[in-house]
Amino acid sequence: MAARDASYLLLGLFVILNTWGVRADIEVNMEDRVEVFKGDTAQITCMFTSSEGIGGMMIQWLYVQRTGERQRIYYQDSTMTVIDRGTEYTDRISVNGTGATAEVVLTIEDVQLTDETEFICVITGLTDGAAEGRTMLKVFKPPALPSIIDKVQTGISVHEDDLSKIGTCEVKNGFPKPNITWYRNTTPLRAVWNKVAIVPRVTIESSGLYSVQSELHLKVEKSDKDDEFYCEVTYFVPGGTRMTETDKMKITVFYPATEVKVWVESPKGKIKEGDTVELHCQDNGNPPSSIISFRHLESNRQVDTNVFVLENVTTKDNGQYECTTYDTETFEPTKGTTSVFVHSLSPAVVEPKGPVVVAQGGSLEVTCNAQSSLQTETTWFKNEKEVSKGQTLMLKDASFDTAGTYKCVVTVPEVGLSTSESLHINVQGPPEFLNTDNTDLEKYYDETVELSCEARGFPDPEIKWTTSDEQELQVIGSALETHTEDGIKSMVKIKVTSDITAFCNVSNDHGADARIFKIKAIKAQTAIPPEKVKKESSGVIIAVIIICILLLAILGSVLYFLYKKGKLCGRSGKQDLTKEKSSKDNIVVEMKSDNTEEAVLLGVNGEKQPSNNQ
Repeated sequence: MAARDASYLLLGLFVILNTWGVRADIEVNMEDRVEVFKGDTAQITCMFTSSEGIGGMMIQWLYVQRTGERQRIYYQDSTMTVIDRGTEYTDRISVNGTGATAEVVLTIEDVQLTDETEFICVITGLTDGAAEGRTMLKVFKPPALPSIIDKVQTGISVHEDDLSKIGTCEVKNGFPKPNITWYRNTTPLRAVWNKVAIVPRVTIESSGLYSVQSELHLKVEKSDKDDEFYCEVTYFVPGGTRMTETDKMKITVFYPATEVKVWVESPKGKIKEGDTVELHCQDNGNPPSSIISFRHLESNRQVDTNVFVLENVTTKDNGQYECTTYDTETFEPTKGTTSVFVHSLSPAVVEPKGPVVVAQGGSLEVTCNAQSSLQTETTWFKNEKEVSKGQTLMLKDASFDTAGTYKCVVTVPEVGLSTSESLHINVQGPPEFLNTDNTDLEKYYDETVELSCEARGFPDPEIKWTTSDEQELQVIGSALETHTEDGIKSMVKIKVTSDITAFCNVSNDHGADARIFKIKAIKAQTAIPPEKVKKESSGVIIAVIIICILLLAILGSVLYFLYKKGKLCGRSGKQDLTKEKSSKDNIVVEMKSDNTEEAVLLGVNGEKQPSNNQ
């Protein structure tokens, strides 16, 4: 306490001496400002010079309070160093260096926001008077990351009369106060009357830190629908500034339509007769209008939806289709159109028209045409087989094989349309026979025989059945005539009572021909009917088989009997069948071999007997 009082007394003496005109030859040099982050350590350097040397100097450190008064926090002379008690720096400062080094450094630990003030270094000499220097301590605290709050959640109509709030940009706990700038895409936004309004709000927290908010209000236009909005925050740090940005946001803009798009949804590609066509329309407003009128300009057919369905279309459906949408707020109309073209194929026309008659050996040219808006292909068929390609069918050296029905098929491959027409061609000429049945027959008396002949020609030939003397053939019932694919077929039934010669006569305007059938009558006694012969042969065979089976059964029984009696012989040649001591009832069998004249007597036991015992 005494030392501090002495220092104040000495300081007052120096001031009085300076007041009386004592010249001070001391110079003090200090930095204008020292910058440091909150919580870091700050060092303030005081350098000085004196004409009387640097020994015996008194050094004091002071700071300027909020009231403007100066408060000492440190004292030093050649005999002592004192950190003043009872100040907010008592426990946080230290001083390095003495007057002997002409430089002292004030160190402040755990710098707080309240430490941002001016610090004074006072140097006093014994005879040179006193001098002081000042350094401003600046404290910085980076803010938290910024964000956009209260974003607009619904769409904004361009018809709104007032400015619409887009969102609020907020940054918290920075020092000194951060600055907020709004951007649309890459362009900073500035307040513009009736178009852009930016409303800032600054809050000083109890900690002394700043929290800043900035509200953006816009007169929304259609062009804003694709824009990105965000805000940029700049804040001070030791030695400069830094910048950070929020995430980008978009807004939904409701705007009226400026055009209507009309298109064919299905089918994809070209349209053909019979198709189901689906037309769609939609305007470019947001949201698209739900008030729609869709109509066919040529027929004035109309629907009140954005989908127009045409079923089983024909060329009558060709033309312009107009879609009109109406703004839901102003009811202003917007129109769009598209055209529909249905590809068609007219019925095929064959020239000359049928049926057509051509002479044998002659030629014929036939054409087939069908009108279409696309490329066509023509093919001719006969009996389902392709005979020619192209619109013209050329027939040369016509024969009966040329005759028949020809079908012309016209197709439009690009869309799958087709049409057809048929033409029947007759080849004019004398008749000719078609079948080649056997005409020489043998039949039994009273047997019924069926005769047939088939002929072709044009005009259709007339068929008559006659005998060799040109009398009408006596038939059972009547002749049966049928038209076949190639000509006419006639069939008769006759009863064979004698040898018959029958004629199948065919004729038309261009000639005649005949086929002869010769039937020889066979008497029943001169020949066994094949069926009877077959039956008798079958009976003989069965009888023979039965007899053979019986004979085999008898033979088997005899052999089995002899085997049981022990009298079965098993060797060839002459052998005595009696034993050496045979009884008078022994049976002796004489056997002769084919290759020896010796007779051998065999006993029933198979022993050979001497010949003298025979």
